[in-house]
Amino acid sequence: MSERPRLRPTLRLRLTLLNGMLLVGAGAILLVLAWVLLADAFHPADLLRPGTTVVLRDGRQLDAAQWQRLATDAASRELLTKGLVALLAVSLVGVAGAYAVAGRSLRPLHQVTQTARRLGEETLDQRIRYSGADDEVAELAATFDAMLDRLAEAFEAQKRFVANASHELRTPLAVMRTEVDVTLADDEADVAEYRRMANVVRDASERANGLVDALLVLARSEAQAGRRLGRKVPADLAAGAAAALSVARREIERLSLDVRRSLSAAPVVGDPGLLERLAGNLVENAVRYNHGHGRLWVRTGSDAERSWLVVGNTGFEVDQADVPGLFEPFRRGGRERTGARGSGLGLSIVRAVCEAHGGTVNAVAQPGGGLEVTVTLPAADATPVAIGSAAVSMGTVPAGTAPPGATGEDGR
Repeated sequence: MSERPRLRPTLRLRLTLLNGMLLVGAGAILLVLAWVLLADAFHPADLLRPGTTVVLRDGRQLDAAQWQRLATDAASRELLTKGLVALLAVSLVGVAGAYAVAGRSLRPLHQVTQTARRLGEETLDQRIRYSGADDEVAELAATFDAMLDRLAEAFEAQKRFVANASHELRTPLAVMRTEVDVTLADDEADVAEYRRMANVVRDASERANGLVDALLVLARSEAQAGRRLGRKVPADLAAGAAAALSVARREIERLSLDVRRSLSAAPVVGDPGLLERLAGNLVENAVRYNHGHGRLWVRTGSDAERSWLVVGNTGFEVDQADVPGLFEPFRRGGRERTGARGSGLGLSIVRAVCEAHGGTVNAVAQPGGGLEVTVTLPAADATPVAIGSAAVSMGTVPAGTAPPGATGEDGR
């Protein structure tokens, strides 16, 4: 047996009833006040001499006081009768008017409801576009439209992310399948050819595995952004930076990079795995996008409230206006999916890890080419921030805002 829908007063009905009650109450107060004033002010017999008689139209003679009493009673009855009729008429008109005005005022709310019901992945372009008075309803409509704009941007970013991830995964899989098919189709293929094919397949599988690992780290970091970390233990950015440099030692030697380091203690509290990936990604990018005989500098430090990690490198020139785009997924040195090494998720993971730890990341393009990235996190002695803002700078670091030792290229 289905449950009968419960009747509920709508907002329009409640506003109408409230306005009607106020109108009836005000009319009743005025009517009572008029009746009291009439009773107090209507004393014509007081102006006559005592014992004066009044002759009525029908010939009756009454004492002046008695005539006054009869006149006052008649006037009071007429006032109450006509007043109640007028109050009823005004109340009906007022309630009807209040109902119409409330409906007109609440019309944008109905538009919000209807728009929300029609919303879907394919209809996120719909907006209320309220053009009425600049009041609370207009503010609500504008807020709703702004929310839809953010949702549309989020859906578009998600679509781009899925498309880019699919492309990145498809490339190594296609390479593996092509190598296998070509080798199997060659009846004269020898052991050396199969070994070459196996090496190519192994490299492609490592690339796919690296992409999957990066996607998992990015998802894990973004899931903890804006909420408390699932794991909070003492860590040191200096130790993570030293480990990252050790891992990249062979590539650094191959490129003959001039490495300058100044690794002072930078204690923080957070997830050690994510913090190690943060430092590893910064150092890996600084090596990957460098050139032969280039420079690489890494600095860490802290004060009473914050700890920082600075990683900079020489390399090809980067326009400062393109720097925020480097922190988007699948962007490599300002280029999208160009077949370069790496998954294009390194700086995206850095930003997500910073946000999860309540920190900020700032990137500045170097005049002669290259990039310097500064990560700032709450120090271990300070209370960790639950929600961070990993904003990417559009320009140089303002004077007085950079961490000590985080500006310049050579204090390393």
